[in-house]
Amino acid sequence: MNLIIDIGNNCTKLAIFDGQRKAVSFRIRQFTSERMDKMCEPYKNKLDKAIVSSVRNIPEFVIDLLTHGIPYVHILSYKSNLPFKIEYETPETLGPDRIAALAGAFYHFPRGKILIIDAGTAVTFDFLSGKTFKGGNISPGLSMRFKALHRFTGKLPLGSSTIKYSSPAKNTMEAITAGVVNGLIYEINEYIRTFEKKYPGIKIILTGGDSGYLRERIDYKVEYMPYIVFEGLNYILQHNPE
Repeated sequence: MNLIIDIGNNCTKLAIFDGQRKAVSFRIRQFTSERMDKMCEPYKNKLDKAIVSSVRNIPEFVIDLLTHGIPYVHILSYKSNLPFKIEYETPETLGPDRIAALAGAFYHFPRGKILIIDAGTAVTFDFLSGKTFKGGNISPGLSMRFKALHRFTGKLPLGSSTIKYSSPAKNTMEAITAGVVNGLIYEINEYIRTFEKKYPGIKIILTGGDSGYLRERIDYKVEYMPYIVFEGLNYILQHNPE
């Protein structure tokens, strides 16, 4: 069995795969050695491999726990053995979460062209053409947009996507919500429209923490794949033998 660890900006996600099948997954805000130990305990003697993707420094306790209990541990980077080529001028700055999502997309759709929209703390738009990653864009996510309006102004309150709103809005809180949510929706819609026009038949994948909220509001049909990063990490682990 494989242990998959995805350390993001705001939370950590863990999953355990039995071959290609995801057996269980967890989402943790406060990631501690005690919580990790408790979650892995039922599978402790069954784990053969582990892979770690992290957009920040990997906590020491993660390395200690893994190296003392699992025979093979792989830390994902652009130097990992990947099923696709990276055409990126600064591959060392390419986030491992983006690499994992690309690998997951390739696993499901190994031919043709794919736009992967990962809506998390940041929103990434990554383009995979056949076996080549052609590049992508990064934009602020919903939470970051709300926090920026609140932090960099004198009186604007902290908005939230949970607030109901009309557009044009009738009060300031609704105006913030409408501006942030609609702004991101229009942005995603335009990316999809542009790519579909340029590459007819392209696959559009939507994933990330805010993807469930956004998929109900965008105008286009997409492949909703909330576990694609997990699947990509598991796929990469198989491409990096001990």
